[in-house]
Amino acid sequence: RHPRWCVRSRGLGDVYKRQLSLFAIAITSVAIAQDKPSIFQSRTATMQAVVEEIDHEARLVTVRKPDGSTLTFTPSDEVRNLDQVHAGDVLLAEYTQSVSISVHSPEEGVGPASGEIAGIARTEEGQMPGMAAVDSQITIAEVAEIDLEQNTYKLLFDDGSIQEFVAMNPENLRMGAVGDLVVIEVTETLVATVEEISPE
Repeated sequence: RHPRWCVRSRGLGDVYKRQLSLFAIAITSVAIAQDKPSIFQSRTATMQAVVEEIDHEARLVTVRKPDGSTLTFTPSDEVRNLDQVHAGDVLLAEYTQSVSISVHSPEEGVGPASGEIAGIARTEEGQMPGMAAVDSQITIAEVAEIDLEQNTYKLLFDDGSIQEFVAMNPENLRMGAVGDLVVIEVTETLVATVEEISPE
């Protein structure tokens, strides 16, 4: 049986689907035309720890990290099937953060906005504990000013604030224009599982 996903969204209001569609379409057009600047960066960290001790009644888990140090924590209520975990089992976790910034031509009815999309899945009852969670923060800003001499640009955000930035690549400023939309997406993903170590 597959883990069940629970998804929630916040912000973006009535234009939520329209703006996400713009984001998806624009990413495709950037990949084809490359007429507007875009940046994507991602980093991943992994951790492996051995369960040293577990108090099922108090929901306290102590693990030994690769450097020999120990960590004691209380799993959140989202973690089920804790009674399946025993000393000697291995906890595996992988955390990924990605940042995507892309510039797109203006589209009617789409302006500065921000929102969040999050989802979580966990293993079924009776299985070893495991979960996957994803959280995406999406921001759409409008280019309010471009200064080629100073190598800076200003963005208008949905709260009405205007912030100034220095361009990492001056050539990108020549590819943009006042009124363009800048889509910023920061996504964090966490996958954690517990593997039972069978006695030899």
